[in-house]
Amino acid sequence: MESILKLENIEKYYGSRSSLTKAIDNLSFEVERGEFVAIMGASGSGKTTLLNCISTIDNVTSGHIYVAGVDITKLKGNELNKFRREELGFIFQDFNLLDTLTAYENIALALSIQNVSAKEIDAKIKKVAEELDIKDVLKKYPYQMSGGQKQRVASARAIITNPKLILADEPTGALDSKSSKMLLEKFNYLDKLGATILMVTHDAFTASYARRVIFIKDGKIFKELHRGECSRKEFFDKIIDVVTLLGGDMNDAL
Repeated sequence: MESILKLENIEKYYGSRSSLTKAIDNLSFEVERGEFVAIMGASGSGKTTLLNCISTIDNVTSGHIYVAGVDITKLKGNELNKFRREELGFIFQDFNLLDTLTAYENIALALSIQNVSAKEIDAKIKKVAEELDIKDVLKKYPYQMSGGQKQRVASARAIITNPKLILADEPTGALDSKSSKMLLEKFNYLDKLGATILMVTHDAFTASYARRVIFIKDGKIFKELHRGECSRKEFFDKIIDVVTLLGGDMNDAL
């Protein structure tokens, strides 16, 4: 399988020389094309810093991050902006939709920036709206949508450019249980279509929809779980076992 994301011995320090904090400690792993991987860890474990480094919001102190073979730790200026725009998709906890645009316009924005024709934009949006079951909200503004609808619109916006990697930061954090389940089932559908998803979450139920879960503790990989042929319920139970093993450090993961 093709490796879409590859981390090689990355480290991230914060603070001054007299007071250094190591947020990520010599961490390495790979994510293959079409994988749906969840990252779990307590607050302060380094998982958010890790996501920030992969998304190029932050820079690593040392090591390398490759996305589809490109060393993104070396990108700067226009090259970096082009990479973010064309190769990454983002799904945030608070949706980050533009209130003055309809769902259709929010989704279309990413393609408009790339100078895609109006006809092609329309065809792509209709296709993704069908896949994510949001056809009935395309003409609505964010304030007219439920939380689940807004997150599915945000997901459509993230995948419409066919990015190499989709980064999801606590995507179900602002949703009720019904909306969370619906969104995660759509994630599984995207996974089957070949989308590559890396998701940070505190929630074991959310993580159980992934095909692999990487647990981070003190900036290092504590354990990895592969779902394999397990049912989602069986995988959830395995995740809970690891959370229990981590003890008090992971109390906020549930």
